Amino acid sequence: MTAVPAESSDSVAQASLLSFSGMSVMDTPSGFEERPALRVQKRQSLLVGILVGLTAGYLVVGQLRAYLETRNTGPRAITPRGDLAADEKTSVELFANASPSVVYVQSVQLVERRRGLFTREVFEIPEGTGTGFIWDELGHIVTNFHVVEPGMRRNTELKVILADRSSWDAKVVGVEPDRDLAVLKIDAPAARLRPIPVGTSGDLQVGQKVFAIGNPFGFDQTLTTGIVSATGRTITARNGRTIEGVIQTDAAINPGNSGGPLLDSAGRLIGVNTMIYSPSGASVGIGFAVPVDIVNEIVPQLIRHGRVVRPLLGIEVVDAGIARQLGVTRGVLIGGVAEGGGAERAGLEGTYRLGDGSIVLGDVIVGIDDREINDYNDLRNVLDSKRAGDTVKVTVVRDGRVRTAQVKLTSSVDGSDE
Repeated sequence: MTAVPAESSDSVAQASLLSFSGMSVMDTPSGFEERPALRVQKRQSLLVGILVGLTAGYLVVGQLRAYLETRNTGPRAITPRGDLAADEKTSVELFANASPSVVYVQSVQLVERRRGLFTREVFEIPEGTGTGFIWDELGHIVTNFHVVEPGMRRNTELKVILADRSSWDAKVVGVEPDRDLAVLKIDAPAARLRPIPVGTSGDLQVGQKVFAIGNPFGFDQTLTTGIVSATGRTITARNGRTIEGVIQTDAAINPGNSGGPLLDSAGRLIGVNTMIYSPSGASVGIGFAVPVDIVNEIVPQLIRHGRVVRPLLGIEVVDAGIARQLGVTRGVLIGGVAEGGGAERAGLEGTYRLGDGSIVLGDVIVGIDDREINDYNDLRNVLDSKRAGDTVKVTVVRDGRVRTAQVKLTSSVDGSDE
């Protein structure tokens, strides 16, 4: 057995103790270096601790900042704006005054369905909508003919909804397709009816402000504004007749506005919105309205007679297509002359057939007073500007020669003769 020096024994014991504590001789605090793996581990732990601390601090600071920023939050203080501009006041006041006179017109189809052997149910299916306005306290409503036309069919009804949301069954009093106008009647009490103020269209100026109230696309009580873009326009009604003297406006008019009022800045009726020019079917800033001067002349006739009382020449006209086949390409060919009428008394002659079947052409009307007559529309438009009892100078072509005659116009509610 070999003897071990005392100091060696102490070294062995120390090494054993260090080994037991997880340190090697190289780890002793007596100046020996640490092992590289443990040094890296300590640095990683220190770095993780620093990152965790920074993250926690950032979160705490962020929450504190959010608290400080939001502890006094609430509704913002309202900034005073001052009074409305003069033109804004005008628009607001005009709408408030005029909107109670504007109504919603709806046509509904009645569809009956059988449920069981003895039970039937009637359903209302909306067919079309438009706008109208209150004409008087008797319950007369003015709108477009093309708005009420679907409601004049079988198994179809018309309803008028007032500004107070009350709904009323409506009946057609009279229509004038040539001017796209119609009058309805509802049995509403006078207290619910506010007639619209009526103005004039004869003195309208291009550039003056206008306001349209209607129900575009079913959105009721909509106000749009614009100016008079032009006057004296000519448009074609749905039945092919031309309407002269029409107002053009850039106030937005869309489907559903038809039949609604066009107002001046005083809130007076100056026209009835009737159609738009649009390739897309929506407003492009070109809308048209029948002038109120025409409306104010026609509506009383529709209420009184159910139709327009026109001044007549006392003639029957030949259809334009047949007239062209007979060689008449300009003017209006007279087909017949009413007995006792103004044309007969003035010596005008109609077309007739001889015994051998040949046709003798009557007079061709080419002018009335200072207006040139090229077709039937021209003739009707001139006569619509006259009154029964007026005497007009009629220019005709007979046997290739131009003649003139003085014709006194008569009146009739029949409308079969001109």
